Amino acid sequence: MRRLLRNRLLVLLALLFIVSWTLAFSTGFWLLFRFTYVLVIAVPLSYLWAKFNVGGLDVRVERTVDRAQVGQYAEERIVVRNPSWLPRIWLEVEDPSELPGAPTRRVISLGARRRTSWKTETLLTRRGVYEVGPVKVSSADPFGLFKMSQSYGGRGSIIVYPPFIDLPNFTVPPASLPGEGRFRKRTPYVTPNAGGVREYAHGDSFSRIHWGSTARTGKLMVKMFELDPASDIWVILDLHGKVQAGSGDESTEEYGVKIGASVARHFLSANRNVGYMAFGTRLDVIEVERGSQQMTRILEGLALAQAKGDVPVENLLAVEGKRFGRHTTVVLITSSTDESIVTSLLMLTQRGVKVAVVLLEANTFGATTSPLMLLGQLTAADIWTYLVKQGDNLSMTLTPSGESKIGEAMPGA
Repeated sequence: MRRLLRNRLLVLLALLFIVSWTLAFSTGFWLLFRFTYVLVIAVPLSYLWAKFNVGGLDVRVERTVDRAQVGQYAEERIVVRNPSWLPRIWLEVEDPSELPGAPTRRVISLGARRRTSWKTETLLTRRGVYEVGPVKVSSADPFGLFKMSQSYGGRGSIIVYPPFIDLPNFTVPPASLPGEGRFRKRTPYVTPNAGGVREYAHGDSFSRIHWGSTARTGKLMVKMFELDPASDIWVILDLHGKVQAGSGDESTEEYGVKIGASVARHFLSANRNVGYMAFGTRLDVIEVERGSQQMTRILEGLALAQAKGDVPVENLLAVEGKRFGRHTTVVLITSSTDESIVTSLLMLTQRGVKVAVVLLEANTFGATTSPLMLLGQLTAADIWTYLVKQGDNLSMTLTPSGESKIGEAMPGA
């Protein structure tokens, strides 16, 4: 609309110029000549004013992070320098950002060879991937005839990880392990289980040297470690679009993502192997691993999760269930009320896979269906089940003593 008005104003000035020029030569009236000269000079000067104001600036953007978590702040500093000996006034600096609540515009003026800078902080309230930049500087002439813009820098993005909470007492059924619960598998991580010694190699930590063996053999010997006698954990998030309810932060989708991040962190903090699987806009599988880098990978997967999938979770379990063996515990997070989920889970348990279900009570989020029938079947099938309602304190609910836990978190309750 503004562009249309500016074009109309330019057309009007062009008509005034033609009319005044014609009348000036027809009548010889001196005022018309002067008015014509003003138009001839003012319009080009206005164009040059707007063009000069935005050109040749030194604009820098310093973004401190490209990855952060909900509840943290995204900080950035914008520096604008005028290298010219002429001042720049009425500059509108815009930093386009998809981040909710991010300040985007500021009007500044710069003296000759002066600079200004400012810092912005945006509270991150929603997970996801957000585009930011490039910085655009705009200026208009005093009459509003021309508006010029120029972009500085490139386009970037920031990944906002979902929040997680502490689950100090969250428990799942242990997986079946052979013999006395030890299965031998070498690992580069330091664990409580030393599985032997070997000769020191370049790069080994001095803290792993076994001094007794070193004194006995006369050579530097280091300890080798084995994996803890604990199962692999798979966190499976149901992103089937038809079973979701609620909106915004108070939706089954966001509750499921938050619970998934919290469960993964709980087990990774205990140095357990954790994997992640979901089917939203596509199949997302992160193979089991441990450590802080695995937590980052899972958080990135959850940040991008969208409950737009068209594959029911029971179908996902049936197709991908071959990944899970006897040393596996599956934690399923779902808001579905389809009783066929029980069949898919029983197929896993018959192969020795241990299963726990975090069942989101969708009718408390606004859905019309109740999970009570599914809950009863899960209990009868001897499957650990946590029931989560909208507004629950998840730290309390996802514990053996949580009121929403069926049968005091005992298997088969």
